[in-house]
Formats: sequence, structure tokens, C-alpha cells
Amino acid sequence: MSLELEQPDLIEQFEQLISKENTLEIREFLDDQNISDVANLINEFPEYEARIIANMSIHRAVSVFKILDIAQQKDIVKELPSSKTAELLNELPADDRTDFFEELPKAALRDLLKLLDPEEIKITLALLGYPEDSVGRLMTPDYVYVYAHNTIAEVLETIRKYARNSETVDVIYVIAENGELIDDVRIRDIILASPDKRVDEIIDGRVVSLHVTDDQENAAQIFKMNNRVALPVVDENNILLGIVTIDDMLWVANEEFSEDMQKMGGTEALDEPYLDIPLFKLFRKRIGWLVVLFLGEMLTATAMGYFEDEIAKAVVLALFVPLIISSGGNSGSQASTLIIQAMAVGEITISDWWRVLRRELLSGLFLGTVLGIIGFIRIAVWHSIIPNVYGPHWMMIGSTVGLSLVGVVLWGTLSGSMLPIFLKKLGADPAVSSAPFVATLVDVTGLIIYFSVALLFLQGVYFRH
Repeated sequence: MSLELEQPDLIEQFEQLISKENTLEIREFLDDQNISDVANLINEFPEYEARIIANMSIHRAVSVFKILDIAQQKDIVKELPSSKTAELLNELPADDRTDFFEELPKAALRDLLKLLDPEEIKITLALLGYPEDSVGRLMTPDYVYVYAHNTIAEVLETIRKYARNSETVDVIYVIAENGELIDDVRIRDIILASPDKRVDEIIDGRVVSLHVTDDQENAAQIFKMNNRVALPVVDENNILLGIVTIDDMLWVANEEFSEDMQKMGGTEALDEPYLDIPLFKLFRKRIGWLVVLFLGEMLTATAMGYFEDEIAKAVVLALFVPLIISSGGNSGSQASTLIIQAMAVGEITISDWWRVLRRELLSGLFLGTVLGIIGFIRIAVWHSIIPNVYGPHWMMIGSTVGLSLVGVVLWGTLSGSMLPIFLKKLGADPAVSSAPFVATLVDVTGLIIYFSVALLFLQGVYFRH
């Protein structure tokens, strides 16, 4: 049966059960569904979201709660009875609980911490104590570890005993007596090894680990490059503190992508779903960059004022101002977007700046030449149709526009490609060199290039003194 047929069926069944008010049937129905289907029901019936979670077995409720948006999680916790909230929060994996808690106001966080068991409070506060956006905020202490002197038979016994509460058993961690990380072993290697073999006979010492203060975005790149489902997290003494799993990295990648897209659009990262963010907060997130860009565009008026006499002598030049500045801004925005995206996925580093510069220099020349030729042809064709539009010096005007387009597009391409790398070198987020920011920068400089070329070409024709 197709998904289109299954989903309405699911919705209809749920509506019927809700109307009958049979709690037992609702619970059985919800526990029989896929986690993603229950999440879809919550999206479809937000008025029942807390009731849906409350009527599920706790383990399945936790699985659904983990994949909901933060706004939905907040609403559910507000509506749930304290006893059910306590049960839910205590069952949540430590990393998911920390991720939820760090989005709460301090007053709400204090109230919810009181609902946790003492051991869970200790774990949660420890994770919240790490820097924001660090790997420490993502790690979980739920993992299986063994010692190098253990036999494979002892390892299997340890797995049977402790793996039920572990985040993953795909990888088993080998530590020294003092807790220092020695290596990790894939479950496949353990299963295939002889029961009487020791762990130190099957390890290879090629463990890849994360430091607890590493940036989450950098950690995502390490996952990608090493093709891992989980990585150990250590402190400065190489003591194993926890693990980070690939599902957490997928959430990080999604959040980073959303933030970069918002910044590239000329706004601060929203940190909340668009429809859930308060209007005044949305205003504050957007107004800062708009003011900066507005002040930048005011320089365009200043530049045109500087060339006011030249414009008065050759009014025809003003006809091409939008063409010139938009072409430069568009080429800069293109280059900026490409470089930011390439840096985000690890294709480009700061050390590659010279290679990028050379490529964009040639690209800018080629792109500008094509647009310049098109601009010249446009003026020539228009002159042949309406000769009086540009007058007897149409060829000089066409040459001015064509050469200006080469220069402005080249400058826009170089600015758009180098600015993200420069910001990265300074330790800033490259995404803040957003397309609007680059476009504003190129608008101002593009006018200077245009009128400078016009003075060069038309000095003896229009600009006699």
C-alpha cells in the first residue's frame, strides 16, 4: 500500500480512538506504530501532542520525543503531569536531555532539574558545564567499555550485562585501569574472534577520538572523513568521558546548515522554528544586518554624488548604473555562496586561498568578458534601431559599459571568494559574508570602477573642461 493511502488511514484510526476515549486502545495503537508515524500524528494533531506522549510506553515515548522540534518538546513538557515529565526526562539519553535543557530559560531549567534522579542531575550538570556548541554537550556516558587484558569471552559477557542501556554496541571501547582510552573495537571483530583471545591481541591502536571541547561542526567533519557511527570523547589526559553517535552529528549538520542559510540571507541565526519565534525577537534578528546593509548602500549615493558633474555631462551613463552594479553584486554573491558552501563541507581550507584566487581571477575574467560583450552588442543593436538614443559616440559608450562589466564582475568575483576566507582566518563565521553584504560592497566599488572607466574613454567627448 502506498504511503499516500497509509497516512490518511492512520489519521482516521487515531481520530476514531480519540473520540472513543479508550486509553488502553490508544496506548496499544500508538505503541504499534513506527516512531516517525507517531511524530507525524503529533504534527497533525498538535492539540493532542502531550496526550500522545503520555499514552505511550515510556521507551517509545522517549524515542518520539527525541525527534520532535524543540518548540514541540517545550509544549509537551508544559502540559504533561510532573510525574510523567519526570519519567520522560529520566529516561531520555543524557545527550538528548542536555540538548533540550540548553534551550530552556534558567527558571524552567531549575524546575525540571528537580525532577531528575540524583545521578541524572550530576550527569546533566556536567554536560551543561561544557562550552556551548562543543562536543561535550553532545556526548553520552552510556557506552560499553572493556580492558585490554579481558578475553573475548569476558567481553561478550560484559556486553550482555551492560549493553541494554548503551547508546550503541557497534563499537566497544578499550580503556586502561585509570580510564585512559586505548582503542576501540568493532563488534564484528569481537564476534569473529576466538573466545580465549585477549582484547590486546585484536586491537590495532588506530583509534580516532574527539576532545571534549572540540567544536561540533568540526566533529561532524571528523565523522564524515572516518566513516564512523560513533566516536569516543576524551579530556586533555586522554581519559574516556563518553561517546558521540552519528545521529547527534546529523542533527548538528542540519542545524549548521539552517544557520548558514539564514546568515547568508543577511540575518542572524534564528535558533528557533520561524513560526515559533516571537515577533520582536525576529525583528531584532533581522534589523541589525538591514541597518548595516542600508548604511553600506548609502555609500552608493555618496559615490554617485562624487561623479555628479560627470553624470550631468553624460546623462546616458546613468542608464547603465543598475546594469553595472547588479552584475557585480550577482557575481560576488555567486562566488561567496560557492566558497562558503565548499568551506562548510571541508572542500576548501584557509591554506587554499591562493588556488581559489587564481581560479576566481580566471572565472571573473571569463564571466566579465561574456557579459561585457553582451552589453556592447546590446548598445550596438539598440543604436541601429534608434540612432538618437546614444548619439554619434555610441561605440565609446558601448566600450565603456563593456569594459566596466569586465572590471566590476572580476572585482565582484574576487571579493565574494576572498571575503569568506579572510573572515575564517580572523576566526569569524564565513557565513556572515552573506550575499547581501557582498552585493552591497560591490555596489559601491562597482560605481567607482564604472565612472573611472567612463572618464578614461569619454574624457575628450563628454567631459571637456
